[in-house]
Amino acid sequence: MQSIRSHLRATLSLAIPVAIGQLGHVMLGVVDSIMVGKLGAVPLAAASLVNSLFFLLFVTGIGISMAITPLVAIAHGGNSPERCGEVLRHGLLVNVGSALIFAALGFVLAKSVWYLNQPFAVAAEAASYMTIMSMCYLPMMIFHGVRQFVEGLGFTRPPMYIVLVANGVNVLGNWLLIYGNLGFPMLGLDGAGYSSLITETVMTIVLLVYAFRSKRFSQYRPSFSFRNIDRSFIRRLLGIGLPSGAQMLFEVSAFSFSAIMIGWTGSVSLAAHQVGISLASLSFMIILGISIAATIRVGNALGSDELQEVRRAGFLAIVLGASIMACFGCLFLVFRRQLPYFYISDPQVLPIASTLLVIAAIFQIMDGIQAVGMGALRGITDVKIPMLISFFAYWVIAIPVGYNVGIVNGYGAPGVWMGFVCGLGTAATSFA
Repeated sequence: MQSIRSHLRATLSLAIPVAIGQLGHVMLGVVDSIMVGKLGAVPLAAASLVNSLFFLLFVTGIGISMAITPLVAIAHGGNSPERCGEVLRHGLLVNVGSALIFAALGFVLAKSVWYLNQPFAVAAEAASYMTIMSMCYLPMMIFHGVRQFVEGLGFTRPPMYIVLVANGVNVLGNWLLIYGNLGFPMLGLDGAGYSSLITETVMTIVLLVYAFRSKRFSQYRPSFSFRNIDRSFIRRLLGIGLPSGAQMLFEVSAFSFSAIMIGWTGSVSLAAHQVGISLASLSFMIILGISIAATIRVGNALGSDELQEVRRAGFLAIVLGASIMACFGCLFLVFRRQLPYFYISDPQVLPIASTLLVIAAIFQIMDGIQAVGMGALRGITDVKIPMLISFFAYWVIAIPVGYNVGIVNGYGAPGVWMGFVCGLGTAATSFA
């Protein structure tokens, strides 16, 4: 029992700062949307269009950078500090290369928004905004590379503090550049883009200074010395990062396509879906923290050659994740009629949103098991089979089931969400 308690305490001490940091990063986008929304419907529509395109590439990049965490955790568990520094250096090379590719794709997407059959005013603002946001990929990928290194060593609080302070920087930047306060030019939606670029750059510089100058990291010899580039090490990073990125892309893109399907049934159903998915996303940020903590704990145990502890750390993290998500499920079920009022008061939207929260309550435990199970598997660098499972669960099970129940059989948004239940259930059963 003492071992179980120590595992749970260690997992929670890692998970809570990560979860808060993830919520803080989400809040950067939420604040942008709120402040841009005051400009009118056209800038907000353009921001929504760009954010959906931007996020698909960004989440793939996050998956690629996640290769750093298990390798650092394994090296740290095996008492090999110099190896940790090697992971960071090679990981930054991979992340910078990925960021340049994403930026190039972002510029292409900026030119392509004119072909997405959007209103002229929306397309014009979206093209400019996407061009600016594409420049954010470089600082974001560097930040997340260093963040994975720091968190892989068990220091999860410093990135959390940086992200929380960055929210204040972003609000100030938006206030100055969107609305043109204190003599700054009024740039509208572009101002939000420049504020995001400044915020991400500041976050990255602060975290780099912390990781490369703090005495607590000196034993790991972090540096930008790339004289001895190990191509096999880069291949190993890509062998973990690319499947992880693909796995996250399969999941996120499936949920995005579900929104498109729900849009076919009308704006009321789509609004209800937005309410439900926003609430479900909040609980997922918490479970993502536990997933990353599971990666660190399992990686440490593997590096120490404590195979029994590998299994115990992974299993207890899954139990913890499932338990927390069960609590969220109960909240969604009990307050299914009250929670949607925080978003909207439309009498047509509220009943559908309440029904979606009942379905969300059903799949919360499944979501917790699959997310933490994936994190535990990543801790032992097992990512290729989970990637295939994710594709099967979301694109072979969830999307077809949702389409048939929701669209073909006319059950609308609740029917599409039943596809989530089937897909997440398949992933949870496989990863556990």
